[in-house]
Amino acid sequence: MSTEKPLVNRIAASGLITLKLEEFFPNEPIAILDLKDYLFKGLILKEKDFRESMKMHDWQQYDGAILLVHCSTDAIIPMWAYMLAVSYAAPIATDVFQGTTADYHRVHFSRVINEMDISAYTDQRIIIKGCSDRPLPSSAYLDLTKRLRPIAKSIMYGEPCSTVPIYKRPRK
Repeated sequence: MSTEKPLVNRIAASGLITLKLEEFFPNEPIAILDLKDYLFKGLILKEKDFRESMKMHDWQQYDGAILLVHCSTDAIIPMWAYMLAVSYAAPIATDVFQGTTADYHRVHFSRVINEMDISAYTDQRIIIKGCSDRPLPSSAYLDLTKRLRPIAKSIMYGEPCSTVPIYKRPRK
């Protein structure tokens, strides 16, 4: 007779909920329009030339993509130049954003986290997964913690087998 007990996955039985921020990455490809390529000598925006360049640009290449419009040089770009670019891109691209990929990810994650239905996390023990194959903005971890703190029983960071306690609601 064997007295061995069956193996039990204690992590699965613990009632912990793991949130994986990498699941909130946008699915669309990201394209970049660097305005430096449309500047005279890489420094000066000439209105007539810029308008013609925007008119002749192949905007269809951004179909289904998130278009990031920015200037990678220290040139002073007037606001209307960004506005002109978005006026051409908006009907085609999935989204148009002024800034870098890192800027976009910060705003995207903030938007997604603020729009989440968090009611399922009320009085729950939550782990915010720490490792990812993709570069997650630090602000996403802060935004998610801030959003969940008022309703969660506890919040931890890391992996279910090795967590760092972040918040535990005081007992009443």
